[in-house]
Amino acid sequence: MVVSNDFKDKFDLGSDLFALVSECARELGVKAYVIGGYVRDSILGRQSKDIDIVVEGSGTELASKVGQKLCSHVSVFARYGTAMVRTPDGMEIEFVGARKESYSADSRKPAVEQGTLTDDQLRRDFTINALSFSLQREDYGSLYDPFGGLADLERGLIMTPLDPDRTFSDDPLRMIRAIRFATKLSFTIDPIVFDSIKRNRHRLAILSAERVSEELNKILMTSKPSVGFYLLDDATLLDLILPQLTDLKGVETQHGKGHKDNFVHTLKVLDNIVPYTDNLWLRWAALLHDIGKFPTKRYENGIGWTFHGHDVVGAAMVPKVFRHLRMPMNEKMKYVAKMVQLHLRPIALVQEEVTDSAVRRLLFDAGDDVWDLMTLCEADITSGNGKVVERHRNNFQLVRQKLKDVVEKDDIRNFKNPVTGELIMQCFGIGPCALIGTIKEAVKKAIIDKEIENSYEAAVGKMMSVAAELGLTQVAPLPSSSDSLETTPF
Repeated sequence: MVVSNDFKDKFDLGSDLFALVSECARELGVKAYVIGGYVRDSILGRQSKDIDIVVEGSGTELASKVGQKLCSHVSVFARYGTAMVRTPDGMEIEFVGARKESYSADSRKPAVEQGTLTDDQLRRDFTINALSFSLQREDYGSLYDPFGGLADLERGLIMTPLDPDRTFSDDPLRMIRAIRFATKLSFTIDPIVFDSIKRNRHRLAILSAERVSEELNKILMTSKPSVGFYLLDDATLLDLILPQLTDLKGVETQHGKGHKDNFVHTLKVLDNIVPYTDNLWLRWAALLHDIGKFPTKRYENGIGWTFHGHDVVGAAMVPKVFRHLRMPMNEKMKYVAKMVQLHLRPIALVQEEVTDSAVRRLLFDAGDDVWDLMTLCEADITSGNGKVVERHRNNFQLVRQKLKDVVEKDDIRNFKNPVTGELIMQCFGIGPCALIGTIKEAVKKAIIDKEIENSYEAAVGKMMSVAAELGLTQVAPLPSSSDSLETTPF
């Protein structure tokens, strides 16, 4: 065990919080150490939002005592032997009893028994996350570094405390975590460790999809997420996690004509969007915006490579991706699918002769997400030719201005279709079917093109005339206004 006093100035040891934990630990007769991310980030000069404290004794008892003195709520997770205290200034402190772990081959959930600080450090994923410092009076602030984590921090290296095959076989989530930390910290994964990830890729099968998607979300929220996805691909993990992305890899050539590598393009788009949004779901949209290109790729004589309808096909693929990764199948998924489906639409509005109706139609379809859509479209400019990039950016500025002009003139984003599917089914005594969409689309188009007013009465009149053309007969009276029915934006 290497002990160092050289880093005490990094750990904010004058903090009332650490003094309080130290005092509470002494009163309970236990030993407490700060471990993991806070220690690592403090040495690197990075801010950390939470603190992990390992206790030689009961972590939950120490948490309760600290929470009592702070007058803060304590969340106890008895099943895991951990507890969380949230301080008045928003810090989260997690307490856990020091423990030994052993794993079975078919689960990443270990058998646990009480242990020492050394035992706890041995179970850590990487050397840089096994660093800890003491909160005991006798060696307050002393750094405990059993595996050369300091040296690995200086070298910018991701290394495991134990043999990496054992580390990754025990808990294969650590393979993705290695890539996430390398991406977040701009570190290199030790070649021995990286080779072990490749050997143990089959162990991903025991992971829950939720844990995988959680790591992907963290990679997406780094400053250069493409690094993580290239590493996932190099480690042969990405085809197990997101085959829709790896399908985009490579360039085909026929008759001397090739298309761009859509995998490389996608990751450029992802990096391009990062400076402009912290919206996780818009970053997901950037990652998935071209997944429809693989199933729609065709070579057409006289034209070259085409990807007709890849926007619509890609949007239809989004629910499958979310379901596979057990991500939320709610408005967040629908938002990503909408961004994918609409990502080609704004560029069609560049021509000066584009009508207000076309602009209104995009505003109807995009709704309040129209400016997110514009951010995605601008990130989609990846040409290596500076003049081409500048021309496209100028074009998008024209589109933004057209959108603003129509919004100011019509307040279009507040428009709602007064005719709902429920109203159509009630009026004509039909169940869900394609006719409903046909009628709603006709009413929507009439409002957009200013053929009728955006009012309940005018919309119902249009609905009745379209229904008559389709051979439908009214079987129930209509409400006097749309107030009695739920209306939804286009």
